[in-house]
Formats: sequence, C-alpha cells, structure tokens
Amino acid sequence: MNRKISRLDRRQFIRGIGGFALALPAFECFADTVKTQSPRKNRFAAFYVPDGVPMPLKEDPAYQDWAWFPHGSGKEFKLTKCLEPLESLRDDLTILSGLSHPGVRDVHGHRNADQFLTGAATGNGGEYHNTISLDQVIAEQTGEHTRFSSLVLSTDGGTGSPRGAQTMSFNSNGRAIPAEHRPKNIFDMLFATNDKDAARKLAMSDSTLDYLLGDARSLKRSLSKHDQQRLDEYLQSVRDTEIKVEKAKRWLNVPFAQVDVDHLNLDVTPEDPRNYLRTMYELIYLAFKTDSTRVATYQLGRENGVGISDYLARAVGFKLTHELTHEVKKPNGWKNFGTYCNFLSEEFGRFVTRVKSTREPGEEGSMLDNTMLLFGSASSAFHLSRNYPLILAGGKNMGFKHGQYLKFGKGNEDNQATAGFDTDISWKAKMEFEEERLSNLYLTMLQKFGVETDSFADSTGTLAEV
Repeated sequence: MNRKISRLDRRQFIRGIGGFALALPAFECFADTVKTQSPRKNRFAAFYVPDGVPMPLKEDPAYQDWAWFPHGSGKEFKLTKCLEPLESLRDDLTILSGLSHPGVRDVHGHRNADQFLTGAATGNGGEYHNTISLDQVIAEQTGEHTRFSSLVLSTDGGTGSPRGAQTMSFNSNGRAIPAEHRPKNIFDMLFATNDKDAARKLAMSDSTLDYLLGDARSLKRSLSKHDQQRLDEYLQSVRDTEIKVEKAKRWLNVPFAQVDVDHLNLDVTPEDPRNYLRTMYELIYLAFKTDSTRVATYQLGRENGVGISDYLARAVGFKLTHELTHEVKKPNGWKNFGTYCNFLSEEFGRFVTRVKSTREPGEEGSMLDNTMLLFGSASSAFHLSRNYPLILAGGKNMGFKHGQYLKFGKGNEDNQATAGFDTDISWKAKMEFEEERLSNLYLTMLQKFGVETDSFADSTGTLAEV
C-alpha cells in the first residue's frame, strides 16, 4: 500500500475539524519559514500495561528469572528475563519501584487504570471524579506548536467506563478523552489531506457552534440545578470543539510532509497482536518525527480482561492475557506470565531504539534525548494497587539520570511485601510499609520538561534521584 502525502504545498488544506494533515518536520532549511516551532521539541509519551507484572517470592524457583523488578539496585542491577530485551538500552532508562498513588492504594486493580496519569482518588465505587492527566498538562504547553495537542490511543478505543478506562487521558475537567484504536483511522487523521471543503467546513463549524452556544444559554434559565450541571458539561465539549476549530484555521497554510508507510499494514487488528503493537508504536513515532504532536498516550489494554486487548498474549502462544495473572501458581505459571512481559518489553524496546536512532534536526544527539517516555502499570502482583512497575526512558537533554534502578519507600526494598499473591484478597492486604507518591515523580517530570509548576495532583515535592 503506497500512501504518500503529496509534494509540499502551502495552499493545501486540512480536511476539516474531523481530521488533520501532518505538519512538516522542523528541517534546518525551514527555520525562517515555519514559525510555530519552539526552541527545543521536548516530547512525552506514556504507555500503560494492565494486570500488573510477575512477582514471585524469593523462595520460588521462578524468582531468579521471572520476577519483573531487576535484581540489585542503583547502577548495579541485573535485568531478569521479563525486561531482558531492554538490556541494550539500560543507559537510556531508569526502572523504579516503591511508587504509587495514595488515593487508590486500597482500590482493586480492576479499577485502577483511570488514575494512572491523574493521581485522583477515583475509589472502588460510588460517585466518580477524576482530574487532569499528566499528558494533558504537558499538552497545554506544547500544543500551540503542533497541529495536534496530543495523540490519544488505546488497543480497545473509546473511553470505557468510570473505573474501567480505555483511555489514559483526561482533560482539565477530569473528563475522559476518547482514544483511537484503528491504525487506518489514526493514519487518516494524521496524514490524509483533502483541501476541497476545508475552509467551508470550518466556516460552517463556527456558525454551528455560535448557534449552539446561544441556544444553550437561553435554555439554561429554565433548567433544574442538576440539568444545568449537565448542560455545563455539554457546553464545555462545545468550547473544546471551538478550540479545535480555531486551531485548524491557524494550520491551514502550513506545508505538509511526505511520509512513506508502505511498511505498515493499516488494517491490522489486535488479533495479530505483534504486528498491531508495532503499527501503533510506529504511528506514534511518525507523529513525533513529523512534529505533528509532541504528546502521546497509548493504553495497551484495559484492566480485568475486558475487550479485544485481552488477545495480546496470543503473540506468544497464550489464549488470553488476563488468564495469565490467575495461573501463576500452576506449572510454568510465572514463566508464562513473564514470557508475555518479555514480549511487551521487546516491542517497547523496539520503539525506544527507533526513537534513539533518529537524529534530532538541527541539534546534537537523537530524538530520544528530547523525548520523555513512561512505561508501566498501576498494579504490581495480582491486581495490587501498590508498588507500580515503572520504566522512565529518554529525556537526557532534560536532565534525567539513567542507567539505574531506583527503590523508593521503606519496608519493601526487596519487593517481597507486594509479591507472591495469586488471589483477589491481595488488594485488601494491610500495608505495613511506606511508598513514595507517584505524583512526586510526575512533578519532577513536568519541571524537567519545562512546565512551570510547583505541584501536580497530591505531590509534596520532587525526586532528586531521577
């Protein structure tokens, strides 16, 4: 399949508010032409893995090979087979343990993905409130420089349900941002151009939005308090669309890139999991390379085995992913779960290597030096919402120190207090150890990225070790 964007032409238009074309990368020869570039193109991407990771007890024969967290600490650590594919990248990443969000440490792992990037106390049930996610805080700063403020992806798509998120991203009001999951739609949104009706569609959109806002304001006076609240939520979505329309107008005359994606099968689905993951990672890479966006999230799967993302374990010969977490005490159970994690590490490592091998135009070093990547889960052993397994990669030009395994908190330095579980009772286990707030890591990341802020979620400070 040959899908190449046509030659550079400032007169081409985006196809309307439903989809956009790719902005041309910041080539050195375009320094005086493209006025929307910031001095340094710092980027951020986050990747979420559901269901936790293998954490056998030390006395288990599987511990040496199939415990997810490395053996050792600091600069002296040894990766197990779960993370072995990342060995060649060890100087470009930091592995972290002992971090979690205090507000959800007593939440079952089937309900904890919603808060991974927000830190909100979303709870096990009852009234639901969320807050802005880390990626959207960054997007508020970088979005003015790119056609898309952020790229929100997941294997299942959409938003899911409260405490059953199928997206990692939440806006400033804590509302879930729908994720896209079909590679062809992602490609068309980013790359496909149609200049015939763009200006007309944008003008019509303006008129429609003006009408909706005027009509809603007159309606509000006759509504109950509850209905007024629902109307306010609706109006916020209209205002969000207004912002998209105005942004689309500003990008009408920006030249488009020429991108060759002959190597991609854009019709691939999670039923072909290895190629599906590679395609999703590649689309993020192309969006970064062309400076179409500088922020991306990809939720590899939904918690609790719901949705097509549960098929991903078929890449390594298993039926369903979630089943692996329930069968760790069966013969080869830890190995089977670890083999799946090895697959995830391999594909993440492939993406990191691709970013690292790409030179940053006009600068010394690689794209990875200016790209901050977070990979992890909100569960450790068997749906336990503590001791999140986390990898932070890239961003050396932002000041991150890598090539280390950092242990935070007190009383669980060997990860054994959160290991060995294979039943749902684990999430109710008494917490007799201390953990660091994950929001302190997020605040550190924001500040190193260049976001001027003294707080994020429930943060109390930054982490100097990172």
